[in-house]
Amino acid sequence: MKKIILTGGGTAGHVTPNLALIPSLKERGYEIRYIGSYQGIEKTLIEEAGIPYDGISSGKLRRYFDLKNFTDPFRVIRGYGEARKLIKQYKPDVVFSKGGFVAVPVVLAAKHNHIPVIIHESDMTPGLANKLCIPSARKVCCNFPETLPYLPKDKAVLTGSPIRSELLTGDRLSGLQYARLSTGKPVILIIGGSLGAVAINQAIRKILPRLLTNYQVIHICGKNHLDESLDGTPGYVQYEYVDAPLKHLFAAADLVVSRAGANSICELLALRKPNILIPLSAAASRGDQILNANSFARQGFSTVLEEESVNDETLYNAIADTYARREEFIRQMEQSHLNNAIGTIVGLIEECVAG
Repeated sequence: MKKIILTGGGTAGHVTPNLALIPSLKERGYEIRYIGSYQGIEKTLIEEAGIPYDGISSGKLRRYFDLKNFTDPFRVIRGYGEARKLIKQYKPDVVFSKGGFVAVPVVLAAKHNHIPVIIHESDMTPGLANKLCIPSARKVCCNFPETLPYLPKDKAVLTGSPIRSELLTGDRLSGLQYARLSTGKPVILIIGGSLGAVAINQAIRKILPRLLTNYQVIHICGKNHLDESLDGTPGYVQYEYVDAPLKHLFAAADLVVSRAGANSICELLALRKPNILIPLSAAASRGDQILNANSFARQGFSTVLEEESVNDETLYNAIADTYARREEFIRQMEQSHLNNAIGTIVGLIEECVAG
C-alpha cells in the first residue's frame, strides 16, 4: 500500500487543505498519517477526521525579539529528532506539507531519509517556515500567479488551494430555512473570521436599516461580538460561529463580505460567489491578506475595500456596486483554471510516488 505523511499546523488554514485531500488520497489507496504539534489545532481537526496522528515538539522561528527565541530552537531540534524517528518507522513514499512551523522539522527529516516532499504555499509570498522548507521540496504548489517568481522555476506549480468537497454540497433552501430568511430578497453573508472583525461588524450594523430595504443579511460576527439589541430584526440574523451548516449559508448567499485569508478566498472562487474582500491591515499582519485580495481583484474575482477606508458609506456603496455587477464576477470566476486543485496536487503526489 502507498503511504503518505501529511503535515502542517498552527492555524486551521494550515490544516483544512490537508483535510480536503484526504478523500481523494483514500480513493487512490493511500495509507495516511499526520504529523503535527502536540496540542495544536491540527491535532483536534485531524483526530476528528479519523486519521492517525503523531505529535512532535514545535517552536516558532521569529524575526523579532522574544525571550522564547532562546528556547524554541531547542524545541525545533527535538522535533526534528522525533520526526526522523517517525519517518523511519512509517517509511512513507511521500510527504505533503501545508506549512506552519511544525512542518519544518518534518520536511527536513523527510529530506534526510530521501523521501520526496511536496509543499503548498497559500499566500502570495512564502512565509518563513516554507522558505526554510523549499530547498528540500520536489514541488512547491501555490495559489496565485504572482507567487511564481518567488519560487524556483523547476519546482513551482500553480494549483490553487484544495477545497473541502462538502463545502460544494450546500443547499440554498436549507440555508434560508436555517437562517429563517425568505426567498423574496437577495442574501448578503458577512464573515469576519473566527474571531470576527470589529470594524466590519460596526460598519455593517450602521448601514443595516439601509441594507434591509433591499437585502437580507446573515452576519457571522465572531465570538463575543453579538449585538443582542438586534435580535429579532426582520431579515437579519447573527451568529458567533457556524460550523456544519456553513455550506448551506454559502449556498443561500448572493454576495459575501469576507476577510482575505488565502483559503477563504479560494473557497469563494470555487463556490463562484461574488464578494467584497476587506483584508487585514498591514499594521495587524505581514500584509499577506492585502496581496491576496489585490490578486483576486486583478483577476476580476473580487471587489477590495481596505480596512482603513471602511465606513458605513464606503461599505454600502461597495455592496451595491458588487451586487449590481455580480454576473460579471461570476463569469470571471468560471473562467479560472484554479478549480481542480485536488486533482492537480494528487497528480503531483502520484508522480513522486512513481519516481
